[in-house]
Amino acid sequence: MAQLRLFAQAREAAGVSQAVCDGATVEEVLQNAIVMFGPAFAEVVQMSKVWVNGEEVPREHMVHNNDEVAVLPPVSGGM
Repeated sequence: MAQLRLFAQAREAAGVSQAVCDGATVEEVLQNAIVMFGPAFAEVVQMSKVWVNGEEVPREHMVHNNDEVAVLPPVSGGM
């Protein structure tokens, strides 16, 4: 199982900053997380980057036990 880490809007939509999700690929992990956290989370995931163990990866990337999958929504802001 992957260790899912959620940041910014992903954390707000899910209501948690971490979770454990099953899946053989990043996409499967994200789909399982969407089932857990619902449509608001799904919207954030669509526009987010995903990193595994500190490296940006495509959604087809294989996930292994205890990999850290981080969902990083786009950052906006200003002064």
